Amino acid sequence: MRVLVLNAGSSSLKYQLYAMPEERVLASGIVERIGEVVPDHAAALGQVLSALCGGAGAPLASLAEIGAVGHRVVHGGEHFAQTVRITPEVEAAIAACVPLAPLHNPPNLLGIRVAREALPGVPQVAVFDTAFHQTLPPRAWLYALPRALYTEHRIRRYGFHGTSHRYVAGRAAELLGHGLEALNLITCHLGNGASLCAIAGGRSVDTSMGLTPLEGVAMGTRSGDLDPAIPLFLQRSLGMSVDEVDRLLNKQSGLLGLSGRSNDLRVIEQTAAGGDAAAAQALDVYCYRIKKAIGAYTAVLGRVDALVFTAGVGENSARVRAGALSGLEPLGFALDPVLNLEVHGREADITGPGSRACILVIPTDEELMIARDTYEIAQA
Repeated sequence: MRVLVLNAGSSSLKYQLYAMPEERVLASGIVERIGEVVPDHAAALGQVLSALCGGAGAPLASLAEIGAVGHRVVHGGEHFAQTVRITPEVEAAIAACVPLAPLHNPPNLLGIRVAREALPGVPQVAVFDTAFHQTLPPRAWLYALPRALYTEHRIRRYGFHGTSHRYVAGRAAELLGHGLEALNLITCHLGNGASLCAIAGGRSVDTSMGLTPLEGVAMGTRSGDLDPAIPLFLQRSLGMSVDEVDRLLNKQSGLLGLSGRSNDLRVIEQTAAGGDAAAAQALDVYCYRIKKAIGAYTAVLGRVDALVFTAGVGENSARVRAGALSGLEPLGFALDPVLNLEVHGREADITGPGSRACILVIPTDEELMIARDTYEIAQA
């Protein structure tokens, strides 16, 4: 079966075409500047489908070969704890979550609708970033706010990057030669957006992002955790509007805000190595917040069998991995410094002597996870 995986953003459409169950990538790419160069998402998908059936050398002889389409959907709220085939009721539930993910769910819905129109009769499947974290216990997802804010407005921790955390947890179990149900893991998805997850027996029991992806560790442009009175201060004392505060915390903070230079960790590391004090401090804050989260999740789990670094920063930055685990030897985490320096973007075991937990680098593959789920549902 040929499975098309789509990730529709506000101004882009990423795609990968898989041969399943072989899990072979036949084509991949991205259409950007939707609304500018490309008029809309329907036109973008048209370009994708034309490229996939574009004559000699194209991966498909015809669109009839596409057996199913899998869509990344950011927010499923409490409606979805697993991947589902898309029905009108599922679309309505995704639309109901738009207030929780106003930047992500609308383009995700657009991607679903244009794919359904372009490929009538082909099963459409939704894979939710939030679904994996629906196993959190109430003590982990409840905020200490008046209960009515949850019961009436569903204000709670949802967590994100669930597809990535689920993929690397499963891969870690394979590498360790154990069933996932027997393992306690901490997975660190570190990219421009970043989150950590505590996983017990294959179930997410805590995660660092919250109602939105703003909560948690410091990120490329997001502040992560901060005193909740700070937004009030910015509005009352500095006269900032709600939109200005939102933009500052989501787009102008994190590594970018602290360094004054870039949200790109590679640039931060280079300038810090060149003696830039602000960049060095930004890097220190970034690693320190990750270190605190690892310590907290070690306490949550009690026993940690493995810790996994993944995503762009986690897979490629030896300095961040070392900084995040520095001083955590008493908790059972010890890196091999030589192996750590050698690893960039590939699977590796970088566990050092005396470490009680295995320390792994595992490149994430959210698209493959979506393809697997989609194939399974389409077959069923």
